Amino acid sequence: MMSNSQVIQRPSLLLFITEGLRSVYDRASSIKFRNEFQPQVKGDGHPVLVIPGFLAGELSTKPLRDFVNKMGYTSYDWKLGRNYGRIEDVETMITQVEKLQESHGQKVSLIGWSLGGIYCREIAKRKPRKIRQIITLASPFKGLNKANYAKWAYRLLNGKHADEIDPDLLASIPRPAPIPTTAIYSKKDGIVPWALCIEDEKNDLHQNIEVDSAHLGMGFDKEVLELIAHLLSEHKQ
Repeated sequence: MMSNSQVIQRPSLLLFITEGLRSVYDRASSIKFRNEFQPQVKGDGHPVLVIPGFLAGELSTKPLRDFVNKMGYTSYDWKLGRNYGRIEDVETMITQVEKLQESHGQKVSLIGWSLGGIYCREIAKRKPRKIRQIITLASPFKGLNKANYAKWAYRLLNGKHADEIDPDLLASIPRPAPIPTTAIYSKKDGIVPWALCIEDEKNDLHQNIEVDSAHLGMGFDKEVLELIAHLLSEHKQ
């Protein structure tokens, strides 16, 4: 567990400036794996909602959604275009989750990349009976307003700091939902500090798993995809 007094620093400049190149490598090196992957056990078809990171949209999560479909589940884009960090999008996502759960007759798994993972956690806290599990990919849920290389983009678009969004929401984000949650993180993340992407307390419901991936490569990194395949098959209705 991290001490409250521990100073969280943004990732090194080297990690930051090599993010793009490393993410391209993650994507290219996983192409063969994604094309040839055959699940040992076919999925049960339950809905999997995938939410993109800040400033990202449908195209960023397509390789991941295609992989989820190939495993035998039914993936869904969040259908809101680019993720500009609008708090009202959480309510829209809750409505979508309710519709997916009703139409499939099965609980929904949530996968969120970076800021998308923070959305997933808030959705699950409000509708825990609708959610099967949460998987977050490099999501800084312990400090959206702490040192990272993404805050500048939020301020540029919205004219305010992340810590000015909603005090109640910022206080809620670090608290885990009462359902199975896996926080996938990387110490080679060049955008957000990995220490902000993990649960303080691990237990039967909440776990942290480290991978060797760039922040921008999480959605198509081979190691991450293998983890997601295992997690989706492990947690049953």
